[in-house]
Amino acid sequence: MSGLGATLTVLWLAFALGCVFGAVAGRTRFCTMGAIADIAATGDWRRMRMWLLAIAVAILGSSALHAAGQIDLGKSIYRASPFFGLSYLVGGLCFGFGMVLASGCGARTLVRIGGGSVKSFVVFIVLAVVAYMTLRGVLGVFRVTVLEPVALRPVGGQDLPALLGRCGVSPTVALAVCALSLGGGLLVFALLRGDRLSLDELFGGATVGLLVVAGWYVSGHLGYLAEDPETLQEAFVATNSGRMESLSFVAPQAYTLELLMLWSDSSRRVSFAIASGLGVVVGSLCQALVAGRFRWEGFRDLDDTVNHLVGAALMGFGGVVAMGCTIGQGISGVSTLACGSIITFFSIVGGALLALRYQYRKMPVAP
Repeated sequence: MSGLGATLTVLWLAFALGCVFGAVAGRTRFCTMGAIADIAATGDWRRMRMWLLAIAVAILGSSALHAAGQIDLGKSIYRASPFFGLSYLVGGLCFGFGMVLASGCGARTLVRIGGGSVKSFVVFIVLAVVAYMTLRGVLGVFRVTVLEPVALRPVGGQDLPALLGRCGVSPTVALAVCALSLGGGLLVFALLRGDRLSLDELFGGATVGLLVVAGWYVSGHLGYLAEDPETLQEAFVATNSGRMESLSFVAPQAYTLELLMLWSDSSRRVSFAIASGLGVVVGSLCQALVAGRFRWEGFRDLDDTVNHLVGAALMGFGGVVAMGCTIGQGISGVSTLACGSIITFFSIVGGALLALRYQYRKMPVAP
């Protein structure tokens, strides 16, 4: 496939994946912030188990593609990067705290925009601006000079199979052991713990996991060029990172805003991440219209406005620093079995729990 043909294929398929994600998330109420809030408020684990089901499916599917030689997870940003321990902790905590204040993560923000939420559109703008500042602006200087120097550079990679391989286990066996242990364990927990998941919850979790797997295949296989005609080097077309990518929704919002502001600059082009994010909004909009759930929604009062603005800023900063969000690191990253993604997952959950505790303390006490 030619470079142009591969690019168009990747972009259209990324848009389609986003559409399916938006429609499914809107229908099934797939929301990671909501999952954590349900546990904290009522002890209801169903939406959390839906998230864990998505992670399990993503791990097993991505590892199967890697084992079959269809993709190389080692060429994703999650495995290839050094272990930025402090960045994962700080970024994850900030993102988790922010998503509670903003009523949802980056992915949920796009879904709610499709459903008619004006305040989620404001969250999108603030998140994108702060994320861009963290990528290339003043906050980026802080990220590069303060957080990222605290890093480990393990030989062979920071993923679980690489760590197991240092004990003398072959790469194939190490991948199988780690994928089956973590992915299989999460699958059993999601399906067998407590009350059975409803069909919608099973469908939502399994579909989101499969979409992440499909994202790896689209960018890592269909979009892979062994020799780019322009650079004569290996390349993954239509990705912002230059590596294979799957679903993620923080830095892509910054790239979307950049593209809209610099549209006349021919060097700025639609990427896998931008196309998938746009697809989420379109898919959510279609689902909301078909289900009769489209409703215009604005800010309730000043406190609601401030919470959402602060939450959006924290998500923009934290999502870039941690190299992903609840979908980008929490599912796509964890599916590569990268240790940094696992640390970020727990940091996001911890940040969300802190924010929920903060909100509960602010609630007025009944006389």
